[in-house]
Amino acid sequence: MGDPVQLKDEGNKHFQAGDIDKAIECYTKAIKVCKDKKVLAVIHRNRSACYLKKENYTNAASDASKAIDVDASDIKALYRRCQALEKLGKLDMAFKDVQRCATLEPKNKTFLETLRRLGAEIQAKLKTTFSTDSRVQNMFEILLDEEMEKDKREKAANNLIVLSREDAGAERIFQNNGVPLLLNMIETGKPEMILAAVRTLSGMCTGHKARGMAIVNMVGVDKMCSVMAIDHEEIALATCNLFQCINDSLTGGDTREYGKEASLVLDASKDLKTILLSLLEMVGSSKVSGHGRDQALNLLTKNVPRKDKKERNNSRTLFTIDHGLKKILKVCGQVPELPDQLPLTENTQLIASVLLNKLYEDLTCDPERDNFRDVCDEYIKSKIDPNNMDKTIHAINAISGLLQGPFDVGNALVGRQGIMEMMVALCGSEREVDQMVAVEALIHASSKMSRASFIITNGVSLLKDIYKKTKNEKIKIRSLVGLCKLGSAGGDDYSLRQFAEGSTEKLAKQCRKWLCNPQIDTKTRKWAIEGLAYLTNDADVKDDFVEDELALKAMFELAKSKDKTILYAVACILINCTNSYDKKEIIPELVQLAKFSKQHVPEQHPKDKKDFIEKRVKRLLKAGVTSALAVMVKADSSILTDQTKEMLARVFLALSEDSKDRGTIVAQGGGKALIPLALEGTEAGKVKASHVLAKIAAISNPEIAFPGERVYEVVRPLVNLLHTDREGTQNYEALRGLTNLAGYSEKLRVKIVKEKALPEIENYMFEENDQIRQAATECMCNLVTCKEVQDRYLEDGNDKLKLLVLLCGEDDDNLQIAAAGALAMITASQKKLCTKMSLVTTQWLEILQRLCLHVNPRIQHRGLVIVYNVLNSDDSELAKKLIESEILEILTVIGKAEDNPKRQDPIDTARTCLVKAMDLGLIKPFSSPS
Repeated sequence: MGDPVQLKDEGNKHFQAGDIDKAIECYTKAIKVCKDKKVLAVIHRNRSACYLKKENYTNAASDASKAIDVDASDIKALYRRCQALEKLGKLDMAFKDVQRCATLEPKNKTFLETLRRLGAEIQAKLKTTFSTDSRVQNMFEILLDEEMEKDKREKAANNLIVLSREDAGAERIFQNNGVPLLLNMIETGKPEMILAAVRTLSGMCTGHKARGMAIVNMVGVDKMCSVMAIDHEEIALATCNLFQCINDSLTGGDTREYGKEASLVLDASKDLKTILLSLLEMVGSSKVSGHGRDQALNLLTKNVPRKDKKERNNSRTLFTIDHGLKKILKVCGQVPELPDQLPLTENTQLIASVLLNKLYEDLTCDPERDNFRDVCDEYIKSKIDPNNMDKTIHAINAISGLLQGPFDVGNALVGRQGIMEMMVALCGSEREVDQMVAVEALIHASSKMSRASFIITNGVSLLKDIYKKTKNEKIKIRSLVGLCKLGSAGGDDYSLRQFAEGSTEKLAKQCRKWLCNPQIDTKTRKWAIEGLAYLTNDADVKDDFVEDELALKAMFELAKSKDKTILYAVACILINCTNSYDKKEIIPELVQLAKFSKQHVPEQHPKDKKDFIEKRVKRLLKAGVTSALAVMVKADSSILTDQTKEMLARVFLALSEDSKDRGTIVAQGGGKALIPLALEGTEAGKVKASHVLAKIAAISNPEIAFPGERVYEVVRPLVNLLHTDREGTQNYEALRGLTNLAGYSEKLRVKIVKEKALPEIENYMFEENDQIRQAATECMCNLVTCKEVQDRYLEDGNDKLKLLVLLCGEDDDNLQIAAAGALAMITASQKKLCTKMSLVTTQWLEILQRLCLHVNPRIQHRGLVIVYNVLNSDDSELAKKLIESEILEILTVIGKAEDNPKRQDPIDTARTCLVKAMDLGLIKPFSSPS
């Protein structure tokens, strides 16, 4: 092949003679045969010069880098790489190289001149890069040019939105007359232009208090409200998001330090008050669309009541009650069937009820609650007029709204003299709309046992009468739901049946019939679901319902529709069918005692036993319940209350009980749907959703179950389950889930460490429960490759390493595999830990010998890897001590064994250990006498 130095010299001669191709040829041959690192670096540096001459800048940079890898201060290689990088357009990297050259030779004029020139070029490039002024102006020109092609305008709109989401881009748009131009886009009246403008404004307001305030004042709150009032769902939602971004920025979402500029950022309270008043004005305005009203109510629900009850100031709630409670009640009282009503969507009145409930819950004392009740009382009284039935049914409908919100307030109003009589009178009215409103009010009023008992004695005959006489399907179904609700007043207590045997099944059959009839409008079919929500307390009804696949699918389709008022009722049915509600444990001794003292004892229905529940779960999964749940979770509305979220989490937990069904849940979008349920809602709901995530994460490929960046969102819910307050099964499943995630990628391991999971995992390694201890050790085994974890084991003053060594000596095979695996990996990564291992416990050598002698090849292999790590460490005394022990005999026996596919890993590792011991001079190779 030739001598590399000779080939290098030959290449140098060709280079000096100007024959660059011949020089490259010689250098390439020299590189192939050269073994000396320093000579190789010189050859690479010389070939880099050749490539520069040939204008092959990529290869020139690559060769120079190889020379720099050997000698970081190789000034020729650094300058050559700088020249190549400059030509490749990588100015910042070229600047770093020449800066290093100038540091090494501060008086070299060539380096100083290149440094100055590159610095100027970088500044100019930055100016043009960040100076998006021309780009911004160009985008607006394209957007406002009506003759421009549609594709180009869409692209410009998307670019503008993306640009606004970065602080520098948002500032550029703002500085370049962007707000007036965005207003021009809104003025075009074209939905796609309005959407692009509103979304761009949202990006500009996000996390920037000063810019948020400026935009509020430049655009005007009235203008934003008028945009949200447009009858276009997407525009209303986008404007709602703009208001939310402004609110978040003005109320502390902006954490940046402004310094002297802080004096320019004025007090935001005036703007926030203006926004609040404008939203309240929108609630009761007839000029606002149903979608706009929904979003105004949603904004009030999200931002008025305190998020944390520990915060004492509830002045925003009190202000809203004083200035807007009557407007919200006006929305609740609307009867869409009458003329001159406010524009509403299917969801508006329920959103208003949720807001009323949130406001009432936010009150802190009796005088505040009394004031709330007085305002409601005064409003209802002002609307009741025996001579004007339209006004009266408005009042009754408003009471229905209160009964769905702050029930105590609505209940008190129903109990007022004359109200119940008015409802009964309306039931007997000839006008169908009167009957419909009265029946709905009766249904909502019978939500408590005491009230239901009153209505059972007074209203059942009335409802039956209406049900038999009316020909209007809408009224018929509502009166049937009233009967359903009253019939289920005993809950799932088999002994508290309100109606005769078989009555509830007949009612349920009728409800299913209506539910499956596509000719009936959605709002009316919704009432069939309401009826089933009550009737499915009866196990006979739920068993029949899950057998009716058409009815199940009809319910799931309705759950996916735009009418979100149905969510709670669907959640109730699913909770009942899966028996996933909380049940008090019935202690036999207490039952006997109760019977003896003639107290009522709840009875379980025969069809509420485990095997029946399992069959119902399978039927629901087959009918596609998971995809319906996934759509329900997405409902971006205050209708999806924390209570509803908890119910959905409970249903998911019941569905995931059998590990074979978890793949179906993932395939139908369950993994994605569970993440928001695990992060928001009631504490019980979050724990149950996290538990399901843990069950899925434990046995699924994370890449499939939680695709993309979503997998990182799963870590926190699982870590939250590692708490002593949680059940043992939850701890166990969480540890298994984290083990699977930790084995997936380094990025995920870092995320687990950042979520402060390590102390909890270490605690569970001490757990008495064998399964939990094993799961924690397996999790640690997958985490030890992470640098932060290794650092914890290197720290002095803790027993972490000692515990790992002692766990290797346990009798359980799986626990030994996990502990020995962790010890093998960590001692391979950190040689110091080999020495530390020998100091933490006197039993270390005995445990290591037991591992190496183990009958399980997986455990034996791990033990032998630890032996190799000790021999490979820098502690020669420890290596010597190891070889002087019985370990040498063990290694010899294993190493001399015949090759065996089942035990090949331990055999090969033992042989490697013996070779290493020979290299260290601890044993001599066997040789025959001369």
